Amino acid sequence: MTCDKHAQTDIHEYLAELEDIPGTRVFTASRARKGYWINQFAMSLMTTENRESFKTDERAYLDRWKLSDEAKAAVLRRDYNALLDLGGNVYFLSKLFSTDGLSFAEAVSTMTDMTFPEYREMMLRGGRPAQGNRSIKGGY
Repeated sequence: MTCDKHAQTDIHEYLAELEDIPGTRVFTASRARKGYWINQFAMSLMTTENRESFKTDERAYLDRWKLSDEAKAAVLRRDYNALLDLGGNVYFLSKLFSTDGLSFAEAVSTMTDMTFPEYREMMLRGGRPAQGNRSIKGGY
């Protein structure tokens, strides 16, 4: 006997539930397809040669990739939330953070409404409380 509360749920309904988590973008197959070129660009920054080329002329480097103008603009602004919305994966985007000399925690703090010291302190205290951060539509 299996006990799967989602066995009778349409996969699209189930995945839509993941969009109800405040401040969270679950990296689904749909997001992976949508952000394929963003993630390929980010992974290219693993080599010194590519990092140097990117830092020399960011726009020219981005033009080598099949990125939308919206994605290119988000990279240039370092708007990580926009990149996540466009299908970027935070672990791939960490290559961009590193290229800019940012720690993972410092870069992630820019995705919040907190300064890096505030974010670091919040994480050291155990992270965001579950209360108020479980459901957008449910308000809890």
